[in-house]
Amino acid sequence: MKRKANAVWNGTIKEGNGHLTTASTVLNQTPYSFNSRFAEGTGTNPEELLAAAHAGCFTMKLSLDLTTAGYVPDELKTESTVTLLDGKITQSLLVLEAKVPGITEEEFQKIAKQAEETCPVSQAFSFEIVLQATLIQ
Repeated sequence: MKRKANAVWNGTIKEGNGHLTTASTVLNQTPYSFNSRFAEGTGTNPEELLAAAHAGCFTMKLSLDLTTAGYVPDELKTESTVTLLDGKITQSLLVLEAKVPGITEEEFQKIAKQAEETCPVSQAFSFEIVLQATLIQ
């Protein structure tokens, strides 16, 4: 499987701007700029897209791992916060809240950690990944 996205940039780093488009067109000339990356400007940025990819991939992998272990999750909610520090991405913090009937805390933590370590996006990252998993009873 291969997926594609395109980036177009016009102008200098601070005054310029660009847009991103994915093959699915979920992103369709979605704007990005210096301000959307380093300030609070309108548009997206690479770190936000990495965070979305990590949260989505981890959550799907966790669902697979829970199902394989015989559990049916009612709801899995994951927030990823990607940190850019001194020009380098240093961390993705995954904060998970899960409703999984019939699972023990110990089994839940074990499966969540396994999913964090084995989801394809986690495996692609070389920076620190931190998981905070909460089982809601």
